[in-house]
Amino acid sequence: MKCPYCDNARTRVIDTTHTVRGVRRRRVCKGCGQRFSTVERAILTTPLVVKRDGQREEFSHEKLLGGLRTACARRPVSAGDLERLVDRVENRIRQMGKTEIPSRVIGDLTIEELKALDPVSYIRYAIVYLGLDDLESVRAEIDRLLADRK
Repeated sequence: MKCPYCDNARTRVIDTTHTVRGVRRRRVCKGCGQRFSTVERAILTTPLVVKRDGQREEFSHEKLLGGLRTACARRPVSAGDLERLVDRVENRIRQMGKTEIPSRVIGDLTIEELKALDPVSYIRYAIVYLGLDDLESVRAEIDRLLADRK
């Protein structure tokens, strides 16, 4: 593994951690002494996402994470929590074993995970995802959420 700071090919692994996303290795460069991390993970294929208009695109971990970051802005939700949420959704999609999956399924999985994580972020996400376009529909969703919590 080349050092990202000095391009020296002589690096040493000082710590290895197994995570859901793969194997994380802490390394130190024998040339410049800088430390850096690498992540090794299996290259798994995720199904194509079939959009509402029929277009197909690759599943994007980053795109889903970006949407969740927007919904969780200024909320007490850590970046790690969001990463784990997206990882769980991605794993559930892979476990379905299909080559194509409707975007609605991904949205449904995401919104259920988000509901358990943070109710306010759930409402923010639901306004866009469920198309809640007036105050009555937003209020009805909030009332359903409050009824479920009791």
